[in-house]
Amino acid sequence: MPIQQKKTVINKFPLRLMPSVRRSAELFSEKEGVSLNQFINLAVAEKLAHLEHDEWVQGRSKIHAGSIQKALKVLDKGSSSPEPGDELPAGYRSVRGDHTRAR
Repeated sequence: MPIQQKKTVINKFPLRLMPSVRRSAELFSEKEGVSLNQFINLAVAEKLAHLEHDEWVQGRSKIHAGSIQKALKVLDKGSSSPEPGDELPAGYRSVRGDHTRAR
């Protein structure tokens, strides 16, 4: 019976950076108080999050006037006064122009 060997995952990835990019990354990683490796990991993670967000935005349904009106009707159903601290600031006017502080 053959013996199965576990595959070893190598977490190292040789990365070649332009000297000016590396110097800049080293300076900022020092300012942030993290290693260059951690700084690069965070930079890649931030870029991936941005790209994934862009894909999500493109994939979601488009907002149209009908859905905005429907949402505003739902918001207008509330008739109770705001709780203390939740009042609108003095002089507030909504984009629609029909809500003021003295409501």
